[in-house]
Amino acid sequence: MHSYLQAIGFSNIKKDELDHMIYEAIRKPDSHEVALDSEGNEYVEIDMLVCDHMGIAIRGVYDADDNFKVDYYFPYCQGGSYSTSADLEVIKQSDKESYQGFCDEMRLGVNLIFYLQNMMEYLQKSGGRKHFGDHHYRRTFLTGLSLEGKILLPVAESLVKKTDNKKTDRTSLMAAAREGDEEAIENLTIDDMDTYSMISKRVMKEDVYSIVTTSFMPYGIESDKYSVIAEILDYHKLVNHITMEEMYILHVQSNEIEFDVCINTKDLLGEPAVGRRFKGNIWMQGTVEF
Repeated sequence: MHSYLQAIGFSNIKKDELDHMIYEAIRKPDSHEVALDSEGNEYVEIDMLVCDHMGIAIRGVYDADDNFKVDYYFPYCQGGSYSTSADLEVIKQSDKESYQGFCDEMRLGVNLIFYLQNMMEYLQKSGGRKHFGDHHYRRTFLTGLSLEGKILLPVAESLVKKTDNKKTDRTSLMAAAREGDEEAIENLTIDDMDTYSMISKRVMKEDVYSIVTTSFMPYGIESDKYSVIAEILDYHKLVNHITMEEMYILHVQSNEIEFDVCINTKDLLGEPAVGRRFKGNIWMQGTVEF
């Protein structure tokens, strides 16, 4: 079973119960989309909602006898806020008909890779073409599913303001450095040395989480998993209408990137509040606006 089912309220589901749910979803889907896949074959996505903007997507094909054959499924939660408009490339995974978004987001300092939720729209718009021009991509809405997280207290206001100003300068320098600006490269090198020196001194007397306000780092060997520390801008609860388990939807900001995090209330240590921080590992998903 998919390990991230727990994040959308299926923490205790058994395989036979899941199989029955998928069977019922195929019989009476909440939505149904068809498109031609990369090989020119008819491919189908069936949606089973568990609450607003959250559910299980089931993908596969119909055989000659009109029976649906499941290829794979995955849990999802759709993000409600625009996250990035950075240059984007959509890449097909080699083992199945699924896609990842790959964008060069300057504010993060790492390449942002996410699981593409609206693959069917991409296939419909691309018309089966292997290369679909970047000018068709507008904005991306990101959501992370998390299996474990904790709430951290905020950092002192004066330190946050200083850090925000520094981030803006660094983003400009990184953009210039990628264009080959030698002065920008030199300034970034000096800045990194100063940061290392400052952290080495402060960490002797302070907790690391009072120094690092937010962070966004790749986690593990899978390209779309990240370890994040992010400030909570807003939050609300949703209820899985099948299991009645509750989930938190945290609207957070990390390295100036806003996105949502969906986590089962059982898996979150601490009480979320605006201004506090979320720390956890996430599986990043995204919906691209074409």
